[in-house]
This record gives sequence, C-alpha cells and structure tokens, in this order.
Amino acid sequence: QLQACGGGLVQTGGSLRLSCAASGLELYAVGWFRQVPGKEREAVSCISSLSSSHGTTYYAESVRGRFSISRDNAKKTVYLQMNSLKPEDTAVYYCAVPLRSSWACYSPVSGVAKPAADFGSWGQGTQVTVSS
Repeated sequence: QLQACGGGLVQTGGSLRLSCAASGLELYAVGWFRQVPGKEREAVSCISSLSSSHGTTYYAESVRGRFSISRDNAKKTVYLQMNSLKPEDTAVYYCAVPLRSSWACYSPVSGVAKPAADFGSWGQGTQVTVSS
C-alpha cells in the first residue's frame, strides 16, 4: 500500500505539496489520481520510473502549468507540488503504481494517461479542500 499525505484546507491560489512513499517505489512509474463523490477517479499526473523512461511526466490539461510532479528515489518518495489551487481541485488525492513495474503510466505517443484500472496499491488517499 502506498501512503499519500500532505493534503489539507487552503484558500484559492494557495499551494500544497503531496507526498507518496513506499518501499520499492523507485522501481515503478507513479500516478496521482483524484476523486470527488459521484465521479470516476481521474488521472492528474504521473511520472515514469527513471530506469524505463528517465522520469518523464504527464499532466492532465486541467492542472498543467500549476502542478509539478517529481521523485526522490533515495527517499522512495514521489511528490506532487500543487500551486494556484482552485476550488475545482477539491478532491481526495491518491497515488498508485501500475500493476506491473514494466508498465508505463501514460502513453508518450498519444499523451493519454493509462486508466485507473491499470494501477494498484491504492492507499487511503489524502483530502485536498480549496475554499473560494
């Protein structure tokens, strides 16, 4: 299970940094997803493993330019820096890894993230609430 933390309550325009840690995480691509009640879990960002694709990244259109994903393999941690937060960013945020370490988290050809069904080791998530 991955441990996601760092959520909280912030005002519009504020920032938060989420962390996702687990033993062995350095071997996998890592994805960040978010979910609001009544909606499907959506991909927010992901980062490939350094060994497979040199840490290339994906961002959903809705967060591009505001969010930044990075990884520190020595600490077995992936971060999601979220800036210029908006009320529509309010959700429970989860991190997860592809079901196989060789799987990518997105297609660099199509620019489309892999679906949540391709991921596992979901933790309990961390709540992010952005007030207007």
